Formats: sequence, structure tokens, C-alpha cells
Amino acid sequence: MAHRPKRTFRQRRADSSDSDGAEEPSAEAEAPGQQTVPGPAEEGPPSGGGRAEVAERPLRLRSSRGRGRGRVWASSRRPAGAAPRADGGSGGPESRRVDLSTDEEDGAHHSSESKDDASSSSDSSSSVEEEFSSVVDIPDAAFIQAARRKRELARAQDDYISLDVKHTSTTSRVKKNSDEDPESEPDDCENRIPFTPKPQMLRQRMAEETTTRDEETSEEGQEDESQDIWEQQQMRKAVKITEGRDLDLSHSSDSKPVKKFDTSISFPPVNLEIIKKQLNTRLTLLQDTHRSHLREYEKYIQDVKSSKSAIQNLENSSNQALNFKFYKSMKTYVENLIDCLNEKIISIQEIESSMHALLLKQAMTFMKRRQDELKHESTYLQELSRKAEASTNGSLPADEKTQWILAEIESRRAQRRQARALSGNCDHQEGASSDDELSSADMTDFQKRRGDILQDHKKIFEDVHDDFCNIQNVLLKFQQWREKFPDSYYEAFISLCIPKLLNPLIRVQLIDWNPLKFDSIGLKQMPWFTSIEEFVDSSMEDSKKEESSDKKILSAVINKTVIPRLTAFVEFIWDPLSTSQTTSLITHCRMILEEHSTCENEVSKGKQDLLKSIASRMKNAIEDDVFIPLYPKSAVENKTSPHSKFQERRFWSGIKLFRNILLWNGLLPDDTLQELGLGKLLNRYLIIALLNATPGPDVVKKCNQVAACLPEKWFENSAMRTSLPQLENFIQCLLQSAHKLSRSEFRDEIKEIILILVKIKALNQAESFIEEYHLDHLKSVIKEV
Repeated sequence: MAHRPKRTFRQRRADSSDSDGAEEPSAEAEAPGQQTVPGPAEEGPPSGGGRAEVAERPLRLRSSRGRGRGRVWASSRRPAGAAPRADGGSGGPESRRVDLSTDEEDGAHHSSESKDDASSSSDSSSSVEEEFSSVVDIPDAAFIQAARRKRELARAQDDYISLDVKHTSTTSRVKKNSDEDPESEPDDCENRIPFTPKPQMLRQRMAEETTTRDEETSEEGQEDESQDIWEQQQMRKAVKITEGRDLDLSHSSDSKPVKKFDTSISFPPVNLEIIKKQLNTRLTLLQDTHRSHLREYEKYIQDVKSSKSAIQNLENSSNQALNFKFYKSMKTYVENLIDCLNEKIISIQEIESSMHALLLKQAMTFMKRRQDELKHESTYLQELSRKAEASTNGSLPADEKTQWILAEIESRRAQRRQARALSGNCDHQEGASSDDELSSADMTDFQKRRGDILQDHKKIFEDVHDDFCNIQNVLLKFQQWREKFPDSYYEAFISLCIPKLLNPLIRVQLIDWNPLKFDSIGLKQMPWFTSIEEFVDSSMEDSKKEESSDKKILSAVINKTVIPRLTAFVEFIWDPLSTSQTTSLITHCRMILEEHSTCENEVSKGKQDLLKSIASRMKNAIEDDVFIPLYPKSAVENKTSPHSKFQERRFWSGIKLFRNILLWNGLLPDDTLQELGLGKLLNRYLIIALLNATPGPDVVKKCNQVAACLPEKWFENSAMRTSLPQLENFIQCLLQSAHKLSRSEFRDEIKEIILILVKIKALNQAESFIEEYHLDHLKSVIKEV
């Protein structure tokens, strides 16, 4: 039940307690004699003493006022003051009574105040008050004072059953408080013990807090406003009580008869000032409520704006989160890839070493066998030539080892001749073969060991996911990085890191790759090569820049991975005397050195090392494998003699090496080729053999083979009248042969010699020879040039 708000006049408190409830009926029994019709004094607001009561009991005042004003946040819960209406109406007047704490001294004052207030009532409000007076029975001051004194006497005589254990102390304390300040004792209804907290909804709490703040600010200086509010609350309660009684008639059992309105009572005329004041007060309350709503609305608007900005920030930060997630996953991937390669690199090196050792052993076998056979055959022929006169049949018995070696050599030659006959190659010269055949036992052992190595090669990455051992998948990760974040990709210099990451994976694919085999797969057909090419091409399309760092990845991979492997083959396995090996090696080197150079004017250290290794290997081959013996003319005149055959084989072996050296034209510098081919091989070995040979068609044929090996690029200058300085000995050999042939029956071979001189740009020497021997029919050959 709501309490009366503050009044301008003074109100005294009642000295009642919770224990007085038992004596209320006795006090109320006397009420009919003293209370007839409630006057204005009973219906008026509380006196000015209510301000002190409000200060001491703020919670009760707030709750009552909250129920009077907070309709906006009203919940479905019924207030505590409405409980008696649900019980059927018994004891209803008692529960709805208002405690008035006035004395007899202030009775007249109350009456005067009540009359002033009643004079301001209107005709419309009189009808509501009549209905309220008929329902609510409010005692007057005399009745309340009598009831209070009666309770005090009962306390003094202890004529009641106390509910408190400490009866004596409680009684003495009550007496002392009543003697000192009879008005300071709380009322019975005010000391009501709340056993359970009333559940409140959010809207109720907000309503109470807003109402409390508004009332505290308007508490001072607006006492009249509180009075009007209290009157309106009382009228609303009266209307509610009437409505509640009408709804609960079916549930009430002991309802009292409703008093009829007494028409004999007259009300004072309506005071317009009071109505205006009430309207202004109501308007002020509504304005305060509106302002509070506006503040809440502005707060909600700010919350909405902050929520939208938070959503926007989160949406923007989501991209950063995705970026961070991508970079973190890329970092994790690269770390795992490096860990995997570091773990597998040992196995890769072991298998590489095993394969390299196997091929090296085979190459050393061929080289040692060739040198041993050459040594034994040369020794045998030297002994045969030295002791030819002492022997009756022209032959000497050789030891068993030499005989076995010579028989094996002749057996392999017979097999090669048979193979050439089947292929139709009749122009082949003895000694131009590579002589790299293996016995069946050696071939079986080689294939078995090679198969074991390849089996181990397949097991290297059998426990690794494709994302870490497949070059295409690895490049796909970096391609995604380049497409999503190109700036960070290029700033991280990934083009410099990719060749190092791919090096172990490419080496695994190159384990079974032999660039010396004629049927070996080309680099462009390898999976890693095509994957890198696609990656570089997509980089050129994405960046649209001419100077893209990714286009150097393929060249960097070749420089760091392929060229070192080629260099190892050249230094230890390559046989310069083998034309098939040299041709295959040149094919791969030409593709690497010419088509995939990093820059036109740039020659990497790896390429320089490769070229130096090639030149060094050919130089060693000239010094170790070239041997052309010189025998007496009597020993070589017979073309079927062992000396003549051996000398021919060695000469054609030197021609083959000469041709293989000059095949490097365009890859090696011209100075290097001229020094090796012309200076060390032609002038030191081949020319001596030609000069000691009998002039004839064979010599011219050999000279033609030498001239055919010379690169045409060396003689493209049309203004040249003299040949290269390194060919001076060869020119003199040609002229010497021509002089000898001019005095013999092979005069027709002179034209071939002139043509050779013209081809090598020895025009002055050719003209001099024609004029000397009056060979006018050969002048047309020079004019054609």
C-alpha cells in the first residue's frame, strides 16, 4: 500500500508495532461510535511531520511512489497492497487503512487544513471520493490516539503474550523510547518483515531507479506537487479497489455491505488555481518522463551506432584475421617442409653417392680396360717389330695374359663389325668405335645394383605427403601467396628461396638421369621442369612486369641443381672418346647454356666451372688416350700387317677425339677449342701421322676428315686469304702431299687437296701451287669462292 507523500504541515508518528495487530479489533470496535462519515481531515494528506518519516524510511516511500507513477514499466505482478482483495474482502478495510499520527493538540489544525483542501475539489472528483469513502473506512485522530494509549497500557502491564524471547529488554527499551520520543517508534505495518524478496523485472527496476532519481531531484521545493500526486494515487487506488471488488465478488465470502453515497453532504466549489496547479504538475511529470525517455532513446541510438561500428571493425578485422591465418599457415608449411627436407637430405645424398659410385665404377672399368689393352697391344707389336729378324715365322709367342687380352679385343671387334654389317654402315673405320661393351656377367651385376638403388630411391618419400614432396604442390602454395598478397611475396624475395627449397626434390628426380646416355630424357620433358615453367609463366601473367624476379627461378634452379650434377658427370664419368656420350652431353649443355642463361652478359660460376671441367677433361683425354705409333715403312706397307692395322686404328681414334672436341663449337670459346683441337691434337699427333704416311688416296681421305671436323664459323670471313695460324702445319702437310701426288699416278687427288685449301681459306697457298704446276683448270675452283 502506498504511503502518503510529504506535506507542508507537521505529522506525528504512531507508537505502534507489529505486535499490536492482535488488539486492532478491540480498537476498531469503538470506531462505529466515533466515526460516522469521514471528513476532510481524514481524507487529507499527511502533515508536515511526514518529511522526517520519509527521511528515516526511504525505501518504503520509494516503493509506494514507484507504484503510484511507474505505469510505463508495470509488470503483471500484483502489488502487496492488493492481496486482501483476492481473499474475499474480509479484513479489507483494515488492510487499506492509512495510519494517521496526529495528537489532540493538532486536531483543529487538521480540520482547518482539511477544509481548505476540500474546498478545491471539483464536481467530477466528488463522485470518485464518495465512492472511495464508501469503500475505505479511515479512522479519525481521536480514535487512533485512544488505540495508541490502550496499547501503551497493555505493554506497561505486560497483558499480552510476547513473541520476542528477550521480553524484558524489549519492553524496557520500548518504554524508554516511548518516554523520550513517543513519535519515534515505528508503526506496526512499517516493521513488516519481508521473508522473501519480491522478484522484480528489468523494466520494474528501471522504473524504480528512474522514479527515485526524478523524485530525489524534485523532492525539495515541490511539496505541493507531492500532495497532488498523493491525491491522484488515492483516487486511482479507490477506482482500482472498486474494480477489484467488482471482479472478485464471486470469491468473497464475508464482504461488508457497500455504503451508499450520502447526497446530503456538500462539497466546496472547484478552485481553478488548484486544478491549474495540478495540471502543471502533471505536465511537469510527463515532461520529466519524456526527458528520461529521450535520454534512454539517445543512449540506445549511441549503442546502435557503437554496435554498427563494432560490426564494421570486426568485419575489417576479419580480413586481417584471414591474412594472419594465411601467413601463419604458410609459415607452418614452410617450417614443416624444411624439417622434412632436412631429414630426407641425408638419404638423398646417400642414394646419389651410390648411383654416382656405380656409374663411376663402370666408367673407370672402361677406361682401365682401354688403357690396359692399348698397353698390351702396343708392347706386343713393339716386341714383334724389334725381334722380327730373329724370328723365322715373323711372330713371337706372347704370355697367356697378353694372348687372352688380344683374343678378347678381337672378339669385341668382330661383334661390332657384325653389328655394323647388319645395320648397313660400311664406311665405318676401325678404331672409331667406342669399345664400351660389357660382358654379360658385368652387365647383370650392374643392372642388379642399379635396381637396388632405384628401389631405395622410391622409398625416400614414401612416408611423406604429396604437399611436401611433389614440386607442383609446393609451387602451388607459393602461387597462392603470390596471387593473394603479391607485395609481401616479392618483398620476401621468394624467388631466391624457391630454388633452395626445390633443390632436394629435383635431385631425387635426377638420381636416375644420365646425361651421357644417348636415349636419356631431356630436361624439358621432366616433371619438375614443366612445373617450374608453368609457375614462371603464371608469374609473368599475374605481375604484368617485364622485370619479374620469378622469371629467374628456372635459371637459378638449373645453376644450383642441374649444372653441378652435369659437372660431376663431366669430371668423373664422361669419356671424350665416346661420340654418343659427347653428343648427348652437348645436347643437354647447349639447352642449359644457351636457352636458359640468366642474363645475356651474365655467366654464373656454375657454368664457368662446367666449361672449365669440359676443357680439362678433353685435355686429359688427349694426353692419356691419344697414341699413334710410328713404324718403319716396311712394317706398314702391308695393309694387313698388325702394325699397319694398329696404326690405322689409333689414327682414327685420334680423328674421333678431334671431331668430338670440335663438336663443342659454340659452347666453349674458340681459343680453347683451337688450342685443344688444333694445337695439342692435330699438330702434335695427327699431322705427324699424315706426314709419315705414304702419299695416296688414304692420306687425302684422312685430310678430308680433318677438314670436315673444322667448324665453318671459323672461315666465314670472305676477306680471308690466309687460314688460321694453328692450321699452318696442316696446310704444309697438304702442300707436301700435293707435291708428291703431282709426280705420281694419283694426279686426280690434287684437286681434292686444292678444295681442302680453299675450304680452310688458304687461298694464297692454293694459287701459288696452281701457278707452280700450271693447273689452270683448277683456277675456277678458287674463283667460285
